[in-house]
Amino acid sequence: MSAIVFEKKGQVARVIFNRPEVYNSFNRPMGRALLKALQVCADDADIRAVYLSGTGKAFCAGQDLNELQEPNPPTFDELLGNYYNPIVLQIAALKKPVVAAVNGVAAGAGANLALACDLVVATSSANFIQAFSKIGLVPDSGGTFNLPRLVGKQRATALMMLGEKISATAARDMGMIYEVYPDESFAESSWNLAEKLATMPTYALALIKQALQQSEHHTLKQQLDLELNLQGLAGASDDFAEGVKAFLEKRPPQFSGK
Repeated sequence: MSAIVFEKKGQVARVIFNRPEVYNSFNRPMGRALLKALQVCADDADIRAVYLSGTGKAFCAGQDLNELQEPNPPTFDELLGNYYNPIVLQIAALKKPVVAAVNGVAAGAGANLALACDLVVATSSANFIQAFSKIGLVPDSGGTFNLPRLVGKQRATALMMLGEKISATAARDMGMIYEVYPDESFAESSWNLAEKLATMPTYALALIKQALQQSEHHTLKQQLDLELNLQGLAGASDDFAEGVKAFLEKRPPQFSGK
């Protein structure tokens, strides 16, 4: 059984953690499969959005601690340097929107892989936990970068130091995630979000993603200059021409992502 299920459904790539017997906990085969799937998403022009979720009761429970008990266990340098960090960077570099559909528990690195995505939605029974401190570790997978920017330094500090479980609703209310859907409609609602993004002007969405990433370290003047540059690129795109034409003709636009 593959640790990652990958399929194209229309213009959306469906990437699913698939180790339900261990709550989709992360190991090296899963890391290799996820990196490969994300590279396919980057290279395939027909894929215009990515949907990341899990099989069974969990999104991802973080690192599989059994892997660390093997006769020749991986080092943290190997795990972070070869898997977690490249995955987070690949998601950030992907020029198409990535939706994390958190279908259950998202713990440790599993929570932070979700937060590395562009939009995070969760089922109402899901929860998030920065579990690292409970076993004497430091949050990784971009958690110390993304979480304080989402919820503020004080809340991020408390979540990381105390390791408390946060409900999906609480995560939404503190700005950690975008939306919560009822359990019974979660699969359909979260998938519809990814499909909607895939029909949008994805070239512009990639530029929005770039602008938001660079705003983290820019001065106001630098960000205004970047907006000027990116707006020029967007304004020269086929999608902009189609958007204006569709507006004037009072019809739905047919964006190509170009």
